[in-house]
Amino acid sequence: MNFLRNRLVILGLVLLATLLLYLLLPSIRQGSMEPSLDAQRMGLMATPPPQIPTINVTIRTGQLPGDPPLFFREALPVDGAGRQILPRLQVVLLHGQAFTSKTWEELGTMALLATNGYQALAMDLPGYGKSPDSEGLKTDQNRVDLLSRFMESLGVRTAVLVSPSMSGHYSIPFLMKNTAQLQAFIPIAPVGTRSYTPQQYQNIQIPTLIVFGALDTNLGAQSHKNLIQLPHHSVLKLEGARHACYIDKTREFHQGLMDFLGKLK
Repeated sequence: MNFLRNRLVILGLVLLATLLLYLLLPSIRQGSMEPSLDAQRMGLMATPPPQIPTINVTIRTGQLPGDPPLFFREALPVDGAGRQILPRLQVVLLHGQAFTSKTWEELGTMALLATNGYQALAMDLPGYGKSPDSEGLKTDQNRVDLLSRFMESLGVRTAVLVSPSMSGHYSIPFLMKNTAQLQAFIPIAPVGTRSYTPQQYQNIQIPTLIVFGALDTNLGAQSHKNLIQLPHHSVLKLEGARHACYIDKTREFHQGLMDFLGKLK
């Protein structure tokens, strides 16, 4: 009887062990797989997505002596490693009535130009920002001379001139009188375009990118109508943008700017 009882106990223990093994097997299998999944996750974590290199562009400031003194900002061209290089082109940035040279720094336009190989020079026009006003700027010729002095003092031979809104008081007379100092012209809904004849416009032979906002039905539409008389023009109409279209649609403006500059020789 004792022998039989022992056999039954052993058989019961075997059955109990088999039952426990059956119940625990899925957990054991899952547990054996988890380290592999964790290893995969760790492997993915150890290989982060490639980062776009960031280039620090230094914006230096200065002031040209004269009447009036002219405050400016400058970004020198750099290569992919941040080393200074010779400029592909020199870009002079003017500004509208509600803005200053700092606008182009804050929008990232100056840094964008520099990292693409262009020298960027942005000035505070007299009476704006850090440039004092002057009584000696009442005529077109006075304003043309001021722009010419600015460029010559900073070693700009032929500039790509970017001119929004109010700065047309300077840029449009300069375009007509000193075209030889310009490589190209980028007017952004400038004032002063009604003062010239079709023939005067047709005499201008430099490439021009006419920029305006689709919602700017006043100055934008008016300047576009006049400036398309320039023989070598292209148009960048920024949909959904108002008068200061380069602020409303900065990304699209920058893309159009880079495309235009890239085609210049």
